[in-house]
Amino acid sequence: MLGKSKELSGYNATETAFKKLSGNSPSILHIATHGFFFPKLKEKPKKSELLGQKNSYRYQENPLLRSGLLFANANYSWQNGNNPYEEDDGILTALEISNLDLKNTDIVILSACETGLGDIAGSEGVYGLQRAFKMAGVKTIIMSLWEVPDAETAEFMNLFYSKWKKYNNPKKAFKESQQVMMNTYRDEPQKWASFVYFE
Repeated sequence: MLGKSKELSGYNATETAFKKLSGNSPSILHIATHGFFFPKLKEKPKKSELLGQKNSYRYQENPLLRSGLLFANANYSWQNGNNPYEEDDGILTALEISNLDLKNTDIVILSACETGLGDIAGSEGVYGLQRAFKMAGVKTIIMSLWEVPDAETAEFMNLFYSKWKKYNNPKKAFKESQQVMMNTYRDEPQKWASFVYFE
């Protein structure tokens, strides 16, 4: 399953480039960027509180607009408050992901912080990036539930890919990689236990 790859990094890693995968997505997508999730506000903000706010994502009612991934040029939009409905602001919301066709993708690896978070809606499950990728047709997702240090994330991912290549089985590779990390950082679960395998 692991074979030829195409890398998009730096200024080439744009929201538009990601959206172009719709209908023609690869079997494996590894996304290493910043993720975000804002929990639903307990009280609706007053208009006076919204004045001067640059980032409107945290105030959205739709949980799929309060979760997403940051791509090239997102800093400008994030800091200057562009509209979350704008087509290419570098901020790819879960809502935008849910409208893509990624059914050719067997697995998405989200090597970003807190990509497994979302609003819990009764018997409907979690509304966030994982739901968005499932709605887009992705079969399996590896995601994180909290921030993981960069060094340990890289260590985990290197283990995972080497074991995947060895076994040709991502689920087995994931379990074994977690076991190795647990043995290495037994008293520091924050360094390895964040990643989950979701089918």
